[in-house]
Amino acid sequence: MKRGGDLAVAVLAGIVAIPLVLTIALLVRLTMGGPVIFRQVRAGRGGEEFEILKFRTMRDRRHPDEEDAPRITRLGRLLRRTSLDELPQLWNVIRGDMGVIGPRPTLPEQVVHYSPRQRGRLAVRPGLTGWAQVQGRNSISWPERIELDLWYIDHHSLLLDLRILLRTVGVLLRPVGITGAGGVNPGFPAPGEPAVLRRTSHLPPVTPLVSRPRYQPAAEPAEEAS
Repeated sequence: MKRGGDLAVAVLAGIVAIPLVLTIALLVRLTMGGPVIFRQVRAGRGGEEFEILKFRTMRDRRHPDEEDAPRITRLGRLLRRTSLDELPQLWNVIRGDMGVIGPRPTLPEQVVHYSPRQRGRLAVRPGLTGWAQVQGRNSISWPERIELDLWYIDHHSLLLDLRILLRTVGVLLRPVGITGAGGVNPGFPAPGEPAVLRRTSHLPPVTPLVSRPRYQPAAEPAEEAS
């Protein structure tokens, strides 16, 4: 039933958004050249990998050592601020890689270092938006985001999904938390790094997340805004 609803929403939204999608694709092509679509491997339900789709927001590097931040174009900043760079993910929903609502899909190199508790985040299809997204997106730490996602999986219902959709509209109209402090999205917790968790009325008490060895954290790629 949920899959049928996801498919209906994605198809309807895709049809309505066709003029906007074509316009954005043309502008990306004119300002950044090809390809128009940015592809990145993510971990989906059960850890199965798939390619997530986004509109490009960065031009090509002028030299190998060029940092990511200067590569973001004016159009790219606008697309990120409005989350319009995520529109191609409607195709991910139609394909069945994602749902409309669920935990945002993360990078495989993060997933392989999940603790057994964190792997519970992979029990459902990742979503275009989710409980953690409407609570603060990248302005909150990874441990808290994971706890919020786990809470959603334990409590998901049609009413909660509708609540998330309504709050998503508010987030899109008043975008906050697109990037973390200093414009850099927080990386996955380092080995031995304490898990900073904010206690909220939406979450039960939580225990510190288990750290894994041999993982060197880094800020998320600049193309990864959510």
